[in-house]
Amino acid sequence: MEGVRRALGRQVRTLRIAQGLSQEKLAERADLHWTHISGIERAQYDLKISTLTRVSRGLGVSLGALFAGIVTPRARRKPAPSVATGVCSSHRARR
Repeated sequence: MEGVRRALGRQVRTLRIAQGLSQEKLAERADLHWTHISGIERAQYDLKISTLTRVSRGLGVSLGALFAGIVTPRARRKPAPSVATGVCSSHRARR
């Protein structure tokens, strides 16, 4: 999750700077305090959707644009249990 916060913070900073906005101006547009924008850019917070929506509106971009290009590692998934037996396929092989 830390990697996502960092990538999201970099994305907010990149979009803000590309538009020539200071943290203070973005905060004003997003109805947040500038220290909150600073914390977002430095990956200090786990963010709520409502905060991300405010930031995206302040930047004039879609919520999806904040996540554009952010790649997350896929979680390793365990095999689903067999419906017929209720036993996971990896356990079935041991029988």
